[in-house]
Amino acid sequence: MDLNGMGLLGAIIVGGLAGWLAERFMKSNMGIFMNIILGIVGAAALNFVLGLLEIYTGNGVLTYLIVGVVGACLLIAIARAIKR
Repeated sequence: MDLNGMGLLGAIIVGGLAGWLAERFMKSNMGIFMNIILGIVGAAALNFVLGLLEIYTGNGVLTYLIVGVVGACLLIAIARAIKR
């Protein structure tokens, strides 16, 4: 999993914030654990996909946060689509 040089603690904190922002944006109701998981997994998954497409996202907290929010929103949308 690519954490963009943040370290595990930084990834948990920024991932939690990204998951929380995605939760608010997508109007879903989840707990703090799920926010952290969605933020970290969303950022890692989207970084992987962007890497396959040869799109460089750069390093840094703000980039990780933006990619994490977008990735978490995509994961929430996919989960909603599967649920229906």
